[in-house]
Amino acid sequence: MVLTAVAHDGVSPAPASQRRYLMCPPTYFDVVYRINAWMDAARPTDAARAMGQWRQVRRAYLSAGHEVVLAEPAEGLPDMVFAANAGLVIDGRVLVARFLYPERAGEAALYLRWFESHGMAEVATASYVNEGEGDFLPVGGLILAGSGFRTDRRAHGEVAEYFARPVVALELVDERFYHLDTALAVLDEANIAYWPAAFSPASRGALAEMFPDALIASGRDALAFGLNACSDGVHVVLPAAATELRAELRARGYSPVPVDTSELQKAGGSVKCCTLELRC
Repeated sequence: MVLTAVAHDGVSPAPASQRRYLMCPPTYFDVVYRINAWMDAARPTDAARAMGQWRQVRRAYLSAGHEVVLAEPAEGLPDMVFAANAGLVIDGRVLVARFLYPERAGEAALYLRWFESHGMAEVATASYVNEGEGDFLPVGGLILAGSGFRTDRRAHGEVAEYFARPVVALELVDERFYHLDTALAVLDEANIAYWPAAFSPASRGALAEMFPDALIASGRDALAFGLNACSDGVHVVLPAAATELRAELRARGYSPVPVDTSELQKAGGSVKCCTLELRC
């Protein structure tokens, strides 16, 4: 079932529970093609610096008591570090991604093998273009679903059927925010943060109705990838440059954990892009 609006009551953050995250080291990180507005192949990149930043993100999760498991990177797939796009995992069931661009298509088979070899209850591959947690973000019993630049709108119905959960369709309209997880962060089971200008008027209305107490990010922080954050319900790991958002989170009782992801951002990703939650 695909929905357009569902009411939610604002609540205070609940205690953090242990999470299990899949990450992939940026061993082959580079920008050698352009598939989003942030990428510029003429701009120098530093794989060693990207690795150091990725390790900061991983350390932040480990310090918060979470488990981090790793996928093996592959040469020729410089964006494989963005593990969030590998698929969507709920209750041990996995729907593996189908990428829009051929530059990333090779990642799907590698992640498929990873899921099949790590004890998942069920593994299937998406029938339509579906870029995993980049465009599908569970919150409470719902799944917020983005489209407009990457994920096929038909994938929303497939996700709703596969996971037997209502899906709320949201349309992205700014090419800089090409995945839902660049414009919206799930903070806990009932709260989100987002930047309204990244969404169509209808989607802005749906979000305002569903989450009246949502944290509204500034344009400055949104463009600093501040919403590409990962929260366990208490600790929110986010780019250090999103200073206003950090203050807002702290005021609401969350514990922001700032990390520098400036090198990774050259490829159009940050904290959340590097992180796929394994809900098993």
